[in-house]
Amino acid sequence: MTFTEYENKRVVVTGCSSGIGLAVANALVNQGAEVIGMSRRAPDLNLAEFHRLDLASVKSIESAAVRFDGPVDALFNCAGAPPILPSIELVKVNFLGPRLLTQYLLERMGAGAAIANVSSSVACGWRAHLDLLGEFTTTGSFEDGVAWYEKNEGIAGHGYPFSKEAVNLWTLQQSTALISRGIRINSSSPGAVQTPLMEVSEKAFPPALLAATEYPSGRRSSPEEQVQPLLFLNSSEASYVNGADLAVDGGYWASRSVEGSGSLW
Repeated sequence: MTFTEYENKRVVVTGCSSGIGLAVANALVNQGAEVIGMSRRAPDLNLAEFHRLDLASVKSIESAAVRFDGPVDALFNCAGAPPILPSIELVKVNFLGPRLLTQYLLERMGAGAAIANVSSSVACGWRAHLDLLGEFTTTGSFEDGVAWYEKNEGIAGHGYPFSKEAVNLWTLQQSTALISRGIRINSSSPGAVQTPLMEVSEKAFPPALLAATEYPSGRRSSPEEQVQPLLFLNSSEASYVNGADLAVDGGYWASRSVEGSGSLW
């Protein structure tokens, strides 16, 4: 499926140098979008603009957000960090950084704009932690969020699933606030995806643990298989889809739901 409406639209894609972000940016370039890419390193793509971005740094986020002019029609928050990093870094890169960048870019977004956040199937149990997550997602600033997690890491748990669970709840919270401005926000939750981040994880985690994330499909997704769901969420084809989390995981969440086994984490 090709969403021709992206032609000449101004879109921001974070994490555009590899994995899902690279696949999304490439698809949008091919569809004629004006793609503003943001990541630690530049991809080999014909982007309209590229700005270096470190989502663990407030200074970097603020700098990237103000380096370009004009409106933003769609934002794809695809950047993320692998679970081998220290938990506080995961919380910064996977949630606090994207939250701050989105807050800046919302100033450039008007009615009809849309945001798609990439979460993860490991966050499938987020509804069981609403009170704790609610405290975290409503912290006032990046620094407040860091301080909260450092204080509560013992009960919040590992930074990877917790940060992705925060993405899910925050998406719902923002969907209620932003729709009055005509801006939609949704998330997708990929399962096991064969990306450079997965290759890093393969060196750090037991094969059995990673294999479990491929259940029940028995395989990993390619980055390209994650693209069309994300493009759909930010397109007018999804004009009445708001505050949703789309599982793109080969049935992982469905299987864990019906079997009652909870999260691997």
